[in-house]
Amino acid sequence: MFSGSGVGLIGSAWLAFAAVFLFCVIFHNVWTGFGMFAVLFQDFIRYGKSKQYFFQRPPWLQHLDLPKRWFAHFYVVSVIWNALLLGITCRSLFLGYPFPTWLQRLLSLLCGNVLHLTSGDELSILLVQMMLCMQAVRRLIECLFTSVFSNGVVHPIQYCWGLVYYVLVGLTVHCEGPVLGTKVYTIRDLLAQGKWYHAAGVMLFFWATVHHHKSHVILANLRKNKLGEVINFRHSIPYGDWFDVVSCPHYLAELLIYLAISVTFEGRHLTWWCVVLYVLFSHAMMAILCHEFYVKKFDTYPKNRKALIPFIY
Repeated sequence: MFSGSGVGLIGSAWLAFAAVFLFCVIFHNVWTGFGMFAVLFQDFIRYGKSKQYFFQRPPWLQHLDLPKRWFAHFYVVSVIWNALLLGITCRSLFLGYPFPTWLQRLLSLLCGNVLHLTSGDELSILLVQMMLCMQAVRRLIECLFTSVFSNGVVHPIQYCWGLVYYVLVGLTVHCEGPVLGTKVYTIRDLLAQGKWYHAAGVMLFFWATVHHHKSHVILANLRKNKLGEVINFRHSIPYGDWFDVVSCPHYLAELLIYLAISVTFEGRHLTWWCVVLYVLFSHAMMAILCHEFYVKKFDTYPKNRKALIPFIY
């Protein structure tokens, strides 16, 4: 089922999404005077504080707003879906069962005849699927018990895309093979596949994960007292850890998490690089809007901070 080269439908979709956000990065401040089209464009690309401040919208658009705190729904979907895929992966690896027919058909539709991973990459698949599960569980816990959401809002299309996004990410992991379920593996078999890039990918993943979590804790603590009680919903200037060099270290850390997965695949999962490209441009867009918010709102905002990439951008 999986043979050939290039990227399939899902890879092309990721590239198209990346192109859309690259367009938004370039033109996010250019189309501010083009009437209702500009209003719809700005409403689509912004959420949270960048939508609430510095952008006037007609009442009928505001009626479509959804609460930003509904971000937790994304991670509920991600936990359920990636746990299911992890279970299917383990069942195939350790018991020799092929993927369910519905999943094979879905992968065939979305991925076409693509194979860049071969026998011997089973450990990579398992490690990455575990990473996605850990990321989903952590983010859900942070949304429920760490983050303090204000009355920020999101666009309905952004919300719907968030629900679909993590399903597509999980499918992308499996879209380039190797075909599982043709052989029964033991833990020893998988450990024998271990290479330097597995260790490098896992270490980068956990390093980025620590800083991703720290960023959300720092943001949440801006609205809490020393006892951990929420005392306000204001926006303040965050300090500490990677906030000292960039305005959005949580976006930078998430980008590094996706890069860690590419490293775990030794860079041979071409479709995953399409995901990384999408994350780069989408997070650059969000980081720019967030950075502009801080600069406009706070006269004392540190001049040395960049939006996403330290000392560069």
